[in-house]
Amino acid sequence: MADGSAVGEVHAASWGAAYGPLFSPEMAREGVASRLERWHERLATGNGLVMLGFVDERPLAMSWSLASETRAGFAEIYSFYTHPDGWGSGVSVALMDATLKHLQADGFERVHLWTLRDTPQSRRFYTKCGFVETGATQFRDFGDGNPLPQVEYALVREGGA
Repeated sequence: MADGSAVGEVHAASWGAAYGPLFSPEMAREGVASRLERWHERLATGNGLVMLGFVDERPLAMSWSLASETRAGFAEIYSFYTHPDGWGSGVSVALMDATLKHLQADGFERVHLWTLRDTPQSRRFYTKCGFVETGATQFRDFGDGNPLPQVEYALVREGGA
């Protein structure tokens, strides 16, 4: 079972590095603090699949996925983050492969996710992993009243037409 502190550390460090610059300093600090704490309760409820990716026994990537609330028959990856110390190490690709294999074993041939439109690093990563942009967009307010545009990516495996 994943540890809430380890998951929170990866999520907070990655979110702070990738998304923090998109917000006011106060909002960025609050976002990091929230991500450090939220995983204890989330893991206690057992809602969804949470996985960690390691480099030399150090957790440096995390994923959280479950059945999509908006797309019937799809799993949705709600969170996929890599600590900046793990960028370029291969841990992200390894964790995505493991996440997708686990979802497939759970019966999901189709997976989707949303990412911020203005984060080219994450968009390149999802494309590299076989996801394709669906053309769907939405706006997400992270709590500061300034909604940011997101784009949807999907991956359909054999038999998941």
